[in-house]
Amino acid sequence: MRAGIIANFFCKLKEFKRIATRSDKTDTSFEAMIYLGGALINSR
Repeated sequence: MRAGIIANFFCKLKEFKRIATRSDKTDTSFEAMIYLGGALINSR
């Protein structure tokens, strides 16, 4: 069951084009976008 929840999260996270295309230059900014996307998904 946990694997399904994680898979669904990543499918929703791919809605954010910037994360899906990996357009950030540094690992830190990419990680920040993942956290921001997760927060937005959680707030819906």
